[in-house]
Amino acid sequence: MRVIFMGTPEFSVPTLLEIVGHGHEVVACYTQPPRPAGRGMEERRSPVHEQANAFGIPVYTPTTLKSPMERQAFLSHHADVAVVVAYGLLLPPEILRSPEHGCLNLHASLLPRWRGAAPINRAIMAGDAETGVEVMQMAEGLDTGPVCMAEKIAIGPDMTAGDLHDKLARLGADLMGRALAALSRGALHAIEQSGEGVTYAKKITKTETRVDWSRPAADVHNHIRGLSPFPGAWCEMPRGDASERVKLLRSTLVPADDPVSDAAADAAPGEILDDALAIACGDGAAVRLVRVQRAGKTATPADEFLRGARLRPGLVLV
Repeated sequence: MRVIFMGTPEFSVPTLLEIVGHGHEVVACYTQPPRPAGRGMEERRSPVHEQANAFGIPVYTPTTLKSPMERQAFLSHHADVAVVVAYGLLLPPEILRSPEHGCLNLHASLLPRWRGAAPINRAIMAGDAETGVEVMQMAEGLDTGPVCMAEKIAIGPDMTAGDLHDKLARLGADLMGRALAALSRGALHAIEQSGEGVTYAKKITKTETRVDWSRPAADVHNHIRGLSPFPGAWCEMPRGDASERVKLLRSTLVPADDPVSDAAADAAPGEILDDALAIACGDGAAVRLVRVQRAGKTATPADEFLRGARLRPGLVLV
């Protein structure tokens, strides 16, 4: 089939690889324009841009698809279908309708739960036990189109957003490959989404990344893993006469039968309970920090971090 691929981040790359590997003709790749990144703020191409270049696929980086010129350029590819995976631009109705078979979107949730920008993070932050990927026929609303195919996956109790991202990227690539195979033989069918159970995965903002130790331990744990590795939940830890911001990248819940749990019941939220970074939370339970990152440093296991941090039980993180 003649395919236009539209995607930008690392999550999109496995699907592009899958499509090419199945022998489809990718006639054009649309992705976000290069943007300044890194310490030197040099312009950097998106992961999809780099992969498309490696395959010799023509790359287009418009800032909008609403202009008549861009719409005409899109039409000129005479695509059978467009595949959209975390592209980052709104597709106007004329674009949605222009390929013969419309536009198929790979979405990282079980719709209608977690429509929107950050479904992976929000699923973990909400404590969901499962999620998945779905191939959807795109419509004009936000992730409202009918669903063609779906795969579920369990969310492990300590799984981070990064862990889940990687699993769903691979699972989604396989699912889209199967969807295109079904489409090519006229066997891809879509079912309208339910109007019940709709939730929205709003974009993560910096204002919600600080850990609130007064919340229940399960919520704190979900907050930490749902924001790992990016943008990263954080708190301030004592360091000498001052304090420093430290990212918290992995944690685990302290079991109720762990002796440190008795101390958590009477401790202040954020109080360090032992020499292995068990931290009291607002419900009298505790989380244990497993992997952390000081500002400007690489991420390290908590025991390695403690060798130089000189934190002791009784100190309070804020």
